[in-house]
Amino acid sequence: VQVVESGGGLVQAGGSLRLSCVASGSTGSLSSMAWYRQAPGKQRELVALIATIGGMTNYADSVKDRFTISIDNVKNTVYLQMNSLKPEDTAVYYCNARLLLRPSGYWGQGTQVTVSS
Repeated sequence: VQVVESGGGLVQAGGSLRLSCVASGSTGSLSSMAWYRQAPGKQRELVALIATIGGMTNYADSVKDRFTISIDNVKNTVYLQMNSLKPEDTAVYYCNARLLLRPSGYWGQGTQVTVSS
């Protein structure tokens, strides 16, 4: 399974960005897709997760009401719409694709998001 993120960049505080992540290969048992982020000197943290069946979502408290995760099951693509961005959202954002037989999932290479104040 290959996981590829795109859409990162530099944005001013209060701005918006949309991240995309495509999972390809043997994705027949894909159960969920998630976005994580890791800022310099900090641990990687879950930002948002969405189930492929039913569309259940889960968000970190720090991004609720600002970020929205969505999925296109036909394209095996997950999106993260990020609004009202803050400097503390600056991090490398990673996509994780989880399969029923591999709960740890597959990781992408990450995409940098930088929010300037």
